[in-house]
Amino acid sequence: MQRKLLKRLERYLKRSGTSPTRFGIDMIGDPTLVFELRRGRVIRPPMEARLVAFLDRAEVALKDARCGRR
Repeated sequence: MQRKLLKRLERYLKRSGTSPTRFGIDMIGDPTLVFELRRGRVIRPPMEARLVAFLDRAEVALKDARCGRR
């Protein structure tokens, strides 16, 4: 699952223009989060669930913004 999550996260970062550092700070206060995930850091299920929930909301918001909805 972690590989899929990282792929999804990378896609979000690219589409949103968010830097990996900013994402990590905003998400958990850790500017190295994305870099460590890229290097194979394993996160626990609660953190994984938190990231998935964030990406679920963020992807909907990006899609709505592209369609001109608010």
